[in-house]
Amino acid sequence: MAWTRDEMAAIAATELNDGDYVNLGIGIPTLVANNLPEGVRVVLQSENGLLGMGPFPYEGEEDADLINAGKQTVTVLPGGSIFDSATSFGMIRGGHVKVAILGAMEVSGAGDLANWTIPGKMVKGMGGAMDLVAGTPRVVVLTDHVAKDGTAKIVNECSLPLTGVRVVNRIITDLAVFDITNDGDDTANNDGGSPALVLTQLAPGITLEEVREKTEAPFTVAPALETELAAALEGAQR
Repeated sequence: MAWTRDEMAAIAATELNDGDYVNLGIGIPTLVANNLPEGVRVVLQSENGLLGMGPFPYEGEEDADLINAGKQTVTVLPGGSIFDSATSFGMIRGGHVKVAILGAMEVSGAGDLANWTIPGKMVKGMGGAMDLVAGTPRVVVLTDHVAKDGTAKIVNECSLPLTGVRVVNRIITDLAVFDITNDGDDTANNDGGSPALVLTQLAPGITLEEVREKTEAPFTVAPALETELAAALEGAQR
């Protein structure tokens, strides 16, 4: 019973507070905007020069001049603004975007991120990904737990070209949620120290053994989850 993509997005949405400035990557992260907790309104920023980005337009109402960084047609909410890329990247590099929620091809147990290219495939460049992971205080990754060929996406070391080193704070997959902390603390790894991968949540029906089997990087289990698993085991044995 793995989480659906909307369920993954809803978990990521709990990261956000009313009024946050947020950048959503292409793919699963775009679903976060439709899964915000009640009463929470965020300001969506697109690195090609949009602030106050709205939902995707209905078919037939698209404006080809209004696109996000992934070249998808979007809308702009009342009060939104349009500006040049230099201003947009000034916002990002200046730390004014609070949270970036991105996809990934690989994430290491230390929080290294590879999410912009596979060698041999033609791409125009990494876009704003490098700036986002370097300039945003909190980076959350939304990704399937394994690749299409079944190989692990949470690895010891990334084999694909890196977007950033030790930049990821949380990983949300269809099977589990991991935090990347300093020496087992709850402090985000950006502040230095030795990063540790900590399993904090399992999808319904997913076992710890299954997650270990499909995760290359070593991890520990958060005390709260350990207690929950022990209680479930005790209940099953009665």
